[in-house]
Amino acid sequence: MVASTPDDAAWRDHGGGGPTARRIILGAQLRRLRESAGISRADAGYAIRGSESKISRLELGRVGFKARDVADLLTMYGVTKQADRDAVMAMVVRSNERGWWHRYHDLMPTWFQDYVGLEESASRIMIHESQFVPGLLQTSEYSLAVASHGRPELASADIERRVALRMQRQRVLRGPGAPKLWVVMDESVLHRPIGGRNVMLEQFDHLLEITRLPQVTLQVVPYALSGYAAEGTFCLLRFAESELPDIVYIEHLTGALYLDRQDEVELYSRVFDRLTVDAEPPDRSRAMLSKLRAEL
Repeated sequence: MVASTPDDAAWRDHGGGGPTARRIILGAQLRRLRESAGISRADAGYAIRGSESKISRLELGRVGFKARDVADLLTMYGVTKQADRDAVMAMVVRSNERGWWHRYHDLMPTWFQDYVGLEESASRIMIHESQFVPGLLQTSEYSLAVASHGRPELASADIERRVALRMQRQRVLRGPGAPKLWVVMDESVLHRPIGGRNVMLEQFDHLLEITRLPQVTLQVVPYALSGYAAEGTFCLLRFAESELPDIVYIEHLTGALYLDRQDEVELYSRVFDRLTVDAEPPDRSRAMLSKLRAEL
């Protein structure tokens, strides 16, 4: 008997409708079916004219699914009931749908497309930022200043599209089933005059406004405790679906790391917990924002 699959309403309720999340869930389901049937990855790979590594990538949700391959695997795993097969094949179709961000694919490396897909499916997003206001909390003018390296007057059409992409990502915070966003930001971020005084005034106003949302928490790590708990920026994503592991995302100049091993995730979870202790509480962080804004 195939494991139950979420219906469309459940996907919408939990924000798990993104193709990246669907691939991971479908891959996990195929792995359970294979293990229940007592079939090795190598044998499963041979059955679909592939390799053991291909099955591994499929089960981890790192590649797209071909309907023919999945149908052959279901047969091999002994899934014969038509309703069960139809449920899985419907997931194949949904997992291969393009996300809204596909229109920006020419601007986004593959490793970042994966992140956007996971971000929109997360139930909780925890971010530590030490250089810029996180993208989910930026104003368009602040984002333009960052994307243009401080020269917004020279911004190209591609740079403007990058800003539009960032603004589109922010819709996740206000839609149905919005995730909990918890940001711990270094105080230095608030003193870095990105875009100049007017841009920073607007950015402070936006932070004060958006932190009124019940699902958004912002804490500021004061200079005195800055740099002790964490050396750099990272994001921790958690999901409502049990098939999806917690994921740590760390971006660097030429790519990104996705960590999902339990020991690695637990380490970053402890670091984030420490950051929340070192940081000012949310109410005092808002007071700090108001004070700094008044001093601009």
